[in-house]
Amino acid sequence: MKRELKAVIFDLDGVITDTAEYHYQAWKELSEELRIPFTREFNEELKGISRMESLEKILILGGKHDQFSNHEKAELAKRKNEHYCHLIEEITPGDILPDIQEFITAIKNHGLKIGLASVSKNAFTVMNRLGLTGEFDTIVDAATIINGKPDPEIFFRAAEQLGVEPDSCIGIEDAEAGVAAIKAAGMFAVGIGDAVRLAQADLVYQNTKELEFNEIQAAFFKI
Repeated sequence: MKRELKAVIFDLDGVITDTAEYHYQAWKELSEELRIPFTREFNEELKGISRMESLEKILILGGKHDQFSNHEKAELAKRKNEHYCHLIEEITPGDILPDIQEFITAIKNHGLKIGLASVSKNAFTVMNRLGLTGEFDTIVDAATIINGKPDPEIFFRAAEQLGVEPDSCIGIEDAEAGVAAIKAAGMFAVGIGDAVRLAQADLVYQNTKELEFNEIQAAFFKI
């Protein structure tokens, strides 16, 4: 039986827009308040995972994992989100990553459905500011799932809401945890970024300018 391609599911941060920089700045501000050194290198470990998981990693880094109650940790995560929300107030359609709009148009011209699978609790806010909400058939964010990436739950949920089988989907991610989630869901994985770091992906592009729908579609049907 011939394999069918019915949908493309995007991550948000680092794929559609570079909100990753805002997350970095917000975590760095919180870390400095807690007197925990925070570097861009360590920030790479937070990509694709939930806010609370990120906070736990930072507290472990600073040797302060046992110094806060669950309530206090929730307040710290809330503070980080307040920093982040302040930063993203300036996002506009001009912040869509290069050639993503054209890539979305190519997908729609092929009659495919489009979904978003983002662990960000601010996904709807960001998508609205980018002017892209109406382009997507479904948006799944952290508020509707239990398990964050690399668990495949968010990609299963997106496929379910799109009304398609996971193996008929292409997932696009820039984080290792995200690519792992796509593969665990049984989808074809496209990585954006470093080929070594994203080696689990079926196809990797250095940046969004290189995305080529016909090439991705051909690779999908070869597997």
